[in-house]
Amino acid sequence: MKAELQSAQGRVLTHGLRLVAGLTVALGIGCRGQKFDQPPIHLNPNMDQQWRVDMQEPNPHYTDERGMRMPPAGTVVAGSLEATDAAHTHLHEGLLDGRYTDTLPAGMTLDATFMARGKERFGIYCTPCHNETGRGDGVVVQRGYAPPQSFMEPRLRAFPLGRIVNVLKHGKANMPSYADQVPVQDRWAIASYVRVLQVAQSTPQDLFAAAGGK
Repeated sequence: MKAELQSAQGRVLTHGLRLVAGLTVALGIGCRGQKFDQPPIHLNPNMDQQWRVDMQEPNPHYTDERGMRMPPAGTVVAGSLEATDAAHTHLHEGLLDGRYTDTLPAGMTLDATFMARGKERFGIYCTPCHNETGRGDGVVVQRGYAPPQSFMEPRLRAFPLGRIVNVLKHGKANMPSYADQVPVQDRWAIASYVRVLQVAQSTPQDLFAAAGGK
């Protein structure tokens, strides 16, 4: 038993010495004390080497290379200013004269290609929650996510297209904004396809009520 214990201890010591020797060789090869003028290879620099100057970061644009400086008067965040003309508000917010509209923006045509695009984009971005029918029982809802309202409800059937476009941009309740994922033209295409779903699954009485009839 004693001999077996000594043999096991010897094996452990041997492995330990080999590990130390290997680490010593690796460190000796990797740390040769040489200095390089070129930066190391960076396979994905776009995430942490951006055009802005971060806090405590030097800015070679100035003689003192001080990056933290008081912004000039009137400075705004890049990309924070948007056009406020009527055409821009119509396209991006779904508003005409301050009210949501059913009128498509200039340059958009309600044709088969436009509707096919809306159906495709709806299938990608909307069906996980709203389902293909638009009734709010998509696959993520079936797995516990809070259900959205059905597009077939009278209140939502009465929504102008512009309001749907606005919700796609800004989000609503537990629905996040899709402004980054869905370009503005596609928002109008999706809104138009939602209207198709509403009409296809509504009775004449539903449509009459949605239009304000009594």
